This record gives sequence, C-alpha cells and structure tokens, in this order.
Amino acid sequence: MKKCRLLFGALAMGMLLTAMPLWAAAPVKIGVLANNGPTKALADWKATADFLTEALADTSFEIVPLEFAAVNEAVASGTVDFFLINSSMFIETKVRFGSVPVATMVNSRQGKATNAFGGLIVTSVDRSDIHSLADLKGKTFMAVDEASFGGWQMAYKEILDAGVDPYQDFAKLEFGGKHENVLLAVQNGAVDAGTVRTDTLERLVSTGTVFLDDFKVLNQLQPADFPFLTSTPLYPEWPLARVAATPVELADRVQAALLQLTADHPAAMAAKVVGWSAPLDYAPVEALQQTLKVGAYAPGN
Repeated sequence: MKKCRLLFGALAMGMLLTAMPLWAAAPVKIGVLANNGPTKALADWKATADFLTEALADTSFEIVPLEFAAVNEAVASGTVDFFLINSSMFIETKVRFGSVPVATMVNSRQGKATNAFGGLIVTSVDRSDIHSLADLKGKTFMAVDEASFGGWQMAYKEILDAGVDPYQDFAKLEFGGKHENVLLAVQNGAVDAGTVRTDTLERLVSTGTVFLDDFKVLNQLQPADFPFLTSTPLYPEWPLARVAATPVELADRVQAALLQLTADHPAAMAAKVVGWSAPLDYAPVEALQQTLKVGAYAPGN
C-alpha cells in the first residue's frame, strides 16, 4: 500500500510538472537598458516585473539592468528572455539575433502620451543666415552622440537628404553627450546649430533652463496629433522585445498583460509611461540604418 501511495504521488507530481509551462521553473528575465545606471533602471521597472508576475500567476519576472555594451551579448546568449532597449539598438538585435518586438512603449512626456518620437534641429533665432538645412553647409553643429537615434541619426538623414554631408560639409561636428548640452550650446552661440530628440526643448523650457523664443526650428514638420516640435519624420518608441528562443505563447501572454496596463497603475507611474501598444512597425528604423550605414548596417557588422 505504501509503495502504491508513493507511486501515485510520483505520478501526480509528474503530471503537475508536465502541466506547468516550461518557463515557470525559473524567473523570466527582462533586460532593461540602464542608460541612467542600474539603480535607476531597477527603480523604474521593478514595478512592471511585479505587475507581470501578478498578471501571469504561474510565472515570476525580474529586471536585469544592462549597460549599453552588455545588450547584444545578453540577447545572443539568452541571458534574458525579454529586453527593453531603444529603437535603433533593437534593429541590431533583430538583424543579428532574430529578436522580435512584443509591445511598444507609450511614453509620458510633458503630460502627453506618445508612442513615437523624432529629432529636432535648431539654430539661434538671431541667425539670419540659417533658414534651411542646406544653409548648414560650412557651419558648426552639435549633436548628442554619434550612436544617439533621436539625438543625431534622425537629423543626420534629413541633413543628408538636403544635400549636405555633415562629415564633409560642416565646419565642425561635435557631440555634447547630453541633450541639454546641445541646446545650451546653441543658445549661447558656442555652435551654429544642433539637434536633440523631440520633447527635449519643451521640457527644458518648462524648467526655465532655456527659452523657446531663443530658438529657430529648421525643417519644421507637423505630424498629425504629435504634441512636440519636430524636424524629422516620427519613429516608433522603445520596444519590449523577446529573444528568438523565448516561447511565442509566453510573449503573447506578456503582450496581453501589458496592453491592459493603465496610466494610473503604480507600474506605469514608476516607469513614467502611459502604457503600452501593440508593436509598431520598426521597418523605418531599419531603413534609416541601411541608408546611413550605422547600427546593424555599420561596416564590420
């Protein structure tokens, strides 16, 4: 009788384990680009992991902060199951490692919701010699970083399309490291023009750091329903993506949960997002990289 009970118990346990999803045995890891350091990444996104753990009752989630240099290795090795990185970096993981977008972040910027962003190109309002992108030839210019999508690459493509090669035709091209540094350099005349991601100007105006009337927007566009000044077409916001080996069933459940997240939920407020949308089309980001030969299409990749 005892042997029968043991056998029955073993069979029952085996059936239970078989019924459990394969990913339930260990925490599902979400890599997050720690562009402001690992402590900030955990503070911003731990509540989202907790939200998913509650929404998917048979699964636990944890946040893994990733430095820029660690992203590709984590995706390639499967150290993480999902990851949240900027749109440009995502394309490199898609091309090289087969990653797939699961959802697109709906950001909260200056109290406004948007799941897309662009680049803003400005000069001083006093510059009577600069009215168009073509006028930037022979001028000094500052961007954020050579690898910055909204703070350089978007503007780079528009300037190139206007017939100006920044690397050949600018008197000087420099990178300020931070969006704020670019606008301050333009405002005080240290450079003739510069570029930042959309919403940066409005944010710094709201804090009194710079003044809107000091700037002239070049190549101004006005996409429908977009609340910020922009000089470039809009591109999709950061995606939450899955590595190639992550089960589609799990990704679908994560997406379904994220689409239910509301702006007043603690997870959304901690991450400063309004919520999530179904993944947008990231093909325009890839096309930009192909044109500029950067990111996934840089020489040597």
